[in-house]
Amino acid sequence: MSDERPAEPHEEPRVSDADAWATACAEDLEAEKARRRTSYGPPPGSAAEELKKLVDTVADKLSGLQSPLGTLAGPAAQQMVKQVVQQAKAAVEPVIERNPGVFDHLAAAGSELLAAYRSAVQSQERRWTSGPSGVADEWRGERGDGEGRDRGEGTGSGERIDLD
Repeated sequence: MSDERPAEPHEEPRVSDADAWATACAEDLEAEKARRRTSYGPPPGSAAEELKKLVDTVADKLSGLQSPLGTLAGPAAQQMVKQVVQQAKAAVEPVIERNPGVFDHLAAAGSELLAAYRSAVQSQERRWTSGPSGVADEWRGERGDGEGRDRGEGTGSGERIDLD
C-alpha cells in the first residue's frame, strides 16, 4: 500500500513560500532599478556599446571641426575629413558587433589590472609611511650591515647611498 493519497479534483495547487519570496524580491529589485534610473540616469551599457558610442561621438566631433586653414582648404578638406571618419567607422563597427564579448572581457581584465596595481601601490605606501622601522631598515637588515649604517669615506655626517 502506498502512503500517498490521491489529489482531490477541487484542490488548487499551493504556491510555495519560496515562490512568493522570489516574486517579492524581483519586484523590490525592479523598484530599486527604477529609482536608480530616475536618480542617476540609465546605467552604462556593455563595453561594446560604450565603445560604439565613443566612436560615434569622436566621429561626429571630427566631422564638425573646421579646417585650421580656414577658407584656403575649403570644402575639399572638410569632405576628406568626413570620408576618413566614415571609413574608420566602417572598419571599427563590424568588429565591435561581431565580438561584443571580447570588449566586455577586456574591460573586466582592465578592472582586475587596476585593482592589482592599486593594491601594490597601497602596500608600498604603507611600507614607506610605517615610521622608523620602514623600508630603509628592512634593506639594511637584508644587507647585514653591522649597525645598520654604511659609513662612507667622506667626513660628512650623511650616509653613503649605494645605487646598485
